[in-house]
Amino acid sequence: MRSLTRTLVFAMAAAMLLPLASLAEVPFPDIPKGKGDQCVAPTDVIRQTHMDLLVHKRDQTMHLGIRTKQYSLRECLNCHVQAKPDGTYPDIDSKEHFCNACHSYAAVKIDCFQCHVARPDDPK
Repeated sequence: MRSLTRTLVFAMAAAMLLPLASLAEVPFPDIPKGKGDQCVAPTDVIRQTHMDLLVHKRDQTMHLGIRTKQYSLRECLNCHVQAKPDGTYPDIDSKEHFCNACHSYAAVKIDCFQCHVARPDDPK
């Protein structure tokens, strides 16, 4: 009876740990690096709350007329969307585009760029 109990406990533990082992094999998106040394907030905070920050920024700008650079979509693009070797910028549908790298991985539709440009300001 003891060996049966041990076998069942071992089997249950293995069954619970098996999904964790398969997570190590899941490929993560290749996220392009930004230009700066540090983002406006810690990376984990930005990854979890960037949509809330952008919506709050949109409301401040559009409804209250408050324009600042912090959390602005334009500033995010200026830092995070890098030119390709030929000098052009990746299209928003490309996995080379900073925003689309994660959004396509997570199967999340981006609707920002129906109105906004998806590349940095022209430095000229």
